[in-house]
Amino acid sequence: MRKSWVHILLLVGAIVMIIPFFWMVSTSFKSYLESMQIPPTLFPEQFHFDNYARVFESADFLTYYANTIFVTVARTASQLFLCSMAAYAFARLDFPFKNTLFLVILSVLMVPIQVILIPNYALLSQFGWINTFYALIVPGIFSAFGVFLLRQFFMGIPKELDEAAIMDGCSKWGVYWRIILPNAKPALVALGIFTVLASWNDFMWPLVMTNSADMRVLSVGIANFEGQYSTEYPLLMAAALMSTIPMLLMFLFLQKYLIAGIALGGVRR
Repeated sequence: MRKSWVHILLLVGAIVMIIPFFWMVSTSFKSYLESMQIPPTLFPEQFHFDNYARVFESADFLTYYANTIFVTVARTASQLFLCSMAAYAFARLDFPFKNTLFLVILSVLMVPIQVILIPNYALLSQFGWINTFYALIVPGIFSAFGVFLLRQFFMGIPKELDEAAIMDGCSKWGVYWRIILPNAKPALVALGIFTVLASWNDFMWPLVMTNSADMRVLSVGIANFEGQYSTEYPLLMAAALMSTIPMLLMFLFLQKYLIAGIALGGVRR
């Protein structure tokens, strides 16, 4: 009986979460007048598939997509490489002030991005990076959360594997590349998913650091469909749906790795 109530609660929660997504899909096929209708209609009276074509006519949506993919791939690959190396050092190597440095890195998690937004803008402006991919990618190539997650996972990998590899003539780099990384695939995939989601949905940073249409990413480009006096909600929802589909597919295919990485990495000491 108790399990039945748990399943009912989970079902109710799932429905609550699905309703906004369903409303987005439904609105993307409505006409503008129907999207503003009071009371609102659950299903469109007539499906307007041309809304998706109008998205590409109203804005350079392919450029937004290409920019977002490039920035996301660059950020994710860089974070996986740099965070895994830092995590390997904190989990396996001995050096002075190791724990102190690790606490300093973790302290970055307590600083909201809004606090450092203006100083970062001033710094990147001096570099001449404003409205370039450097500004969108370089500040996001390192993550304190990524170091923490991977360190916790690396500490659970038996050190006997390192010792055996070193006895066979493997260097520290070889241990990292041949032993640690192959055994940390769940954690790496989990961090990769988190990084992709954060980069794909990032809005404030690209909004502040870019000022031309050819440098916009999806989050900023979609926001431009909202006008000052009126908003084409069908076009806005169509654009939002097209930007959401890649993330949904990624999660469906990689969810088992995400769950395994969080579960295994969260219990390490």
